[in-house]
Amino acid sequence: MTQPAPTTGHALAKEARETDAARRGEAEGGGESTGTVIVAGLANLAIAVAKLIGGLISHSSAMLSEAAHSVADTVTEVFLFVALKRGNRPPDAKHPFGYGRETYFWAFLASLATFGLGAGFSIWQGVTTIIEGEEQGDPLISYVVLAVSFVLEGASWLKAVRQVRSAARKWDVTPGEYLSGTTDTTVKAVTFEDTAALIGLVLAALGLFLEQVTGDPVWDGLAAIVIGLLLIVVATVLARANVSLLIGQSVSPRLQAELKAEIAALDHVVDVPFLLTSVIGPAQLLVAAKVDFDDDVSAGDIERISDEAEQRLVARHEGVRYVFLDPTAGDGRARAQVHRPTGS
Repeated sequence: MTQPAPTTGHALAKEARETDAARRGEAEGGGESTGTVIVAGLANLAIAVAKLIGGLISHSSAMLSEAAHSVADTVTEVFLFVALKRGNRPPDAKHPFGYGRETYFWAFLASLATFGLGAGFSIWQGVTTIIEGEEQGDPLISYVVLAVSFVLEGASWLKAVRQVRSAARKWDVTPGEYLSGTTDTTVKAVTFEDTAALIGLVLAALGLFLEQVTGDPVWDGLAAIVIGLLLIVVATVLARANVSLLIGQSVSPRLQAELKAEIAALDHVVDVPFLLTSVIGPAQLLVAAKVDFDDDVSAGDIERISDEAEQRLVARHEGVRYVFLDPTAGDGRARAQVHRPTGS
């Protein structure tokens, strides 16, 4: 039995929501996520051009690294936009659970773009500058570009932070808990990347200033390397989150226990010996369980109770999209053995 989740549901206990609240209402914010991605992408494109010009004029490796950083972020936003559009397609005969997990595939490619284009170029540029040195140019244009970039990146960052705080207030969790547990990886990516961008701008300005004061290009090269390392950290965090969700991540043990308790509380249910959960997309959750019923319960009662279980889980947990119950007392350990033909 399947049934789309309603748009409303009662609040859950805060303890069970800390890592999973964000997984149960994000579909409503799909349009907001798209807007966040578009704003970030346009800002990054304009900033990339300005940084490139500033870097070429000032001969600053840190500025060129920041230009590569913005190019990588622009490519990332394209991937995230594709992720939102393709992941929101409705289920069909070939993909009965929908295309939600495709969101994580494109988001994973976005993290690779950050790693390869941004981090790789930044570290290479920094090492080259330290080894070979560089001819110093006029830093004024770079300072202007950095200041304007900080304002534009800050606007994009503020939009992402407002979305995160709004969702966190809705589920009565902290913004950090929301980012840790959310399955909306587009919001997580934009928030992390914009934060890294602001830090990178400060590092580039610091490297440029120290080079100007000391006359030593090593400071500029070091700033570029640190920017690259910062991007590696962001790319790694986002890649790990997306790989976990792409494979098929379960909810936290606390929420899983709550779902199990909901089923166990139904009439004629003796036990729920086995329960599985799997995130199948942003704010989309599949629940499957083996249920041990009273021995004398009728087939009609089993159907009625199973339907009630589905309605209860869907109504009280916004993220639940599919509920499958198996009226057997097995522990879920049974496995089909594959018999391979032996060679002659």
